[in-house]
Amino acid sequence: MAENINEMRGTLHVTDWLAGIKYTPEDETEIVQVLFKNTRAAFYTNPDRIPLKKGDWVAVEASPGHDIGKVMLTGPLVHLQMKKSGTRRDAEMKRIFRKASEQDIEKFKAARAREHETMIRSRQIAAELGLNMKIGDVEYQGDGAKAIFYYIADERVDFRKLIRILADTFKIRIEMKQIGARQEAGRIGGIGPCGRPLCCSSWMSKFVSVGTGAARIQDLSMNPQKLAGQCGKLKCCLNFETDAYAEASKQMPPRDAVLQTQDADFFQFKVDILARTVTYSTDKHLAVNLVTISASRALEIIELNKQGLKVEQLEAEKVKEEPPKEYVELVGQDSLTRFDRSGKSKKKRKAPKPEPKPQRSAESKEPRQPRQQEPRQQKAPGQEPRQPKGNPQQKRQKPRRPNGQANQGNGGNTAPATAPGNGNNQARRPKRKPNPPKNENPKE
Repeated sequence: MAENINEMRGTLHVTDWLAGIKYTPEDETEIVQVLFKNTRAAFYTNPDRIPLKKGDWVAVEASPGHDIGKVMLTGPLVHLQMKKSGTRRDAEMKRIFRKASEQDIEKFKAARAREHETMIRSRQIAAELGLNMKIGDVEYQGDGAKAIFYYIADERVDFRKLIRILADTFKIRIEMKQIGARQEAGRIGGIGPCGRPLCCSSWMSKFVSVGTGAARIQDLSMNPQKLAGQCGKLKCCLNFETDAYAEASKQMPPRDAVLQTQDADFFQFKVDILARTVTYSTDKHLAVNLVTISASRALEIIELNKQGLKVEQLEAEKVKEEPPKEYVELVGQDSLTRFDRSGKSKKKRKAPKPEPKPQRSAESKEPRQPRQQEPRQQKAPGQEPRQPKGNPQQKRQKPRRPNGQANQGNGGNTAPATAPGNGNNQARRPKRKPNPPKNENPKE
């Protein structure tokens, strides 16, 4: 896992935006940046114009012997990185021998396997000598002839005797290199207060000094416990947003500006740089009658105060907002199925309930005609009734008389004469409806 992190750290430091574009061999592989363990990187020349690409393992010149590293960057972007690091193009550089072979890779892995054992033994030797130092890591050279010991110390340490003992013990060339607390935290790793892996152990390869001025620009609390990271120093992430806060703070009103109104004077109490709002108080040291306004409104009031004018209130008058316009879907109106939807909606409508009709009286001039049937002529007294088509006994039935009543006016020999509106002389039909009154012609 540590090897993967170290390899990823160098690749994320520089992004080759021009990858995939073909250049001339002189521009592409003239100078190459090579990455080693613990974010150690250097620039090497390629005199033999060996075709290289990002990620290739190469054998480079070392003192003494050779070292194994991975190509980090090629092409024109190398010159920009040299300018950024302060390396001149005409400076003396070591060269690349060849692409690493299988034997070189095997020897390199065998040297890497000895690093942890060497670090533990060297710590014991330093403790026996009583040196106030801590050896944090050991890096072997690719050919195994040299090793770099990284140590941490708060004061100057005389380690000349330690070097002689280490050289006699491991039979290699010794180089001591002092590192800081940030580099040590990057090698150990961990989880930051943001819940993500430490930046120094995941992608950062160069460390920039962090000062308390970055915290003041961002208006952060000057609490050392909150500003310090796991290394005990100020967090590196304080520098990430400092430029954005510095640019935004230029558009904010000055802290010592006093806003004058007709009622009282307001002093600046709190500032939200990213939201561009300012909170003012009527007391210079306490939160009294707090009013929050925008930065543009505060600058406007300051200009009016310079002209000798005092505003009625800090907050600007609210402008009546127009109601939002309703959205009209014009595309849906031209749909092919718009008529189908309209037909369905009509079918779903419920028909209104019919109002109850009043009963017809005997004085009505025109009798009600049955639906889809011709009106029936009534028999005059002394005439035989008209025989309907078919068998009348099957279609008509004898009208019923109410109990206890006898026929009136005809002695019971003819059809009974009933009062208008009485349905006793109606034939049985699907829907019972009253017959027209007697001795009246419905055609009139």
